[in-house]
Amino acid sequence: MKLWAGRFSKEIDDRVNDFNSSISFDARMFHQDILGSIAHATMLGEENIIDPSESAAIIKGLQSILEDLESGKLSFDPTAEDIHMFVEAELTARIGDAGKRLHTARSRNDQVALDIRLYLRDEIDAISSQIKMLLGTLCDQAQQHIHTVMPGYTHLQRAQPITFGHHLMAYAQMLLRDLDRLQDTRRRMNVMPLGSCALAGTTYPLNRQRVAQLLEFDSVTLNSLDGVSDRDFCIELASAISILMMHLSRLSEEMILWCSWEFKFIELDDAFATGSSIMPQKKNPDVSELVRGKTGRVYGDLMTLLSMMKNLPLAYNKDMQEDKEAIFDAVDTVKLCLKTVIPMLDTMKVLPQNMRKAAAKGFINATDAADYLVRKGLPFRDAYKITGTLVAQCIAQDTTLEELPLLQYQQLCPLFEADVYEAINLEKCVSGRTVIGGPAPQRVLEQIEAVRRALGQ
Repeated sequence: MKLWAGRFSKEIDDRVNDFNSSISFDARMFHQDILGSIAHATMLGEENIIDPSESAAIIKGLQSILEDLESGKLSFDPTAEDIHMFVEAELTARIGDAGKRLHTARSRNDQVALDIRLYLRDEIDAISSQIKMLLGTLCDQAQQHIHTVMPGYTHLQRAQPITFGHHLMAYAQMLLRDLDRLQDTRRRMNVMPLGSCALAGTTYPLNRQRVAQLLEFDSVTLNSLDGVSDRDFCIELASAISILMMHLSRLSEEMILWCSWEFKFIELDDAFATGSSIMPQKKNPDVSELVRGKTGRVYGDLMTLLSMMKNLPLAYNKDMQEDKEAIFDAVDTVKLCLKTVIPMLDTMKVLPQNMRKAAAKGFINATDAADYLVRKGLPFRDAYKITGTLVAQCIAQDTTLEELPLLQYQQLCPLFEADVYEAINLEKCVSGRTVIGGPAPQRVLEQIEAVRRALGQ
């Protein structure tokens, strides 16, 4: 029997039943739903809104349902409209009329608002834990490659010398911001809506602060209309996950490039690559490509939530049932991607010789050659033009600045001396960039140590 059966003269059409049902996807919140109900029943008994003995029976019944669901002894009823009605129906079947008192001073509107906050709060903690693992992996790899010279790029053109460790730590900074965004989202999410009821609160003397305390919320919502109709926290979490996925996608794109024969900076472990059905030589970076593809899927989840909420009048509307599938998909997708990227990054083989060769061929020490002349007293613009001419000569002769004879340097500018080769040495170029945040080995070590401190390592 439906909770609203007294108002209607006929049974709802089975097709509407199926269309209306959410048990297929909100059943995953059973743990949070039962914990929220236990806290609510505890408060009802403490405030003598219901008889304390009935409160105790309800709590005991809910605990038994939770145990049975977790053990697999109890299965979800696919004909139930949602997880809330399933739990309440099972409770009433187990303890009788006392179970019908659980819903006193509560609506499914504020109940679902509570459940999804509790559920997403737990998921933020799980995602944050995975990000910390990825950060640890980045730090481990970066520490091994603080001296591994590679070209840094702008416009995907070789630009200036850096190290592989420095490059990886750029992603560590992105992930630290992702962690911060998630924690900020969690803080705003951690406000307890139960007690808002359908939209206008209740005449029962609820102790909302007690429920918040039992469920470890920081505070309670201060407007009952907003309490049941707010889904900002879902949108904010989907936005934070979208930015995180964008960072994972950028990393994945670079790994795709790096393991191509055109770059060959890394080689993926066989366990994290696939082959071709007709080309036996192929080793495809499918994991990275899927991360890149799934990023668009998460963006779609964010747009679903924004579109769903953009024209809803206060307070609750059934449209809001669509929040769960979208935010659940975003959460599931980012967790799956993180779970796969971490070991892929940990097991990749780095090829330093190829990185060094690419750095040498890219004239990425040209700025250092210009700076050499500036230190000799030449204006930078003149030094820039001379160095550009040297690069053009190297390209014409298929050589590098490091291999160019000193005589050719001096023909363009007599300020060049034999020490120019030390100035344009790639390792020297990198180690000389000692500005905070730069690629010098000691600065990269500082970046690694700062991330480890942030992780409590």
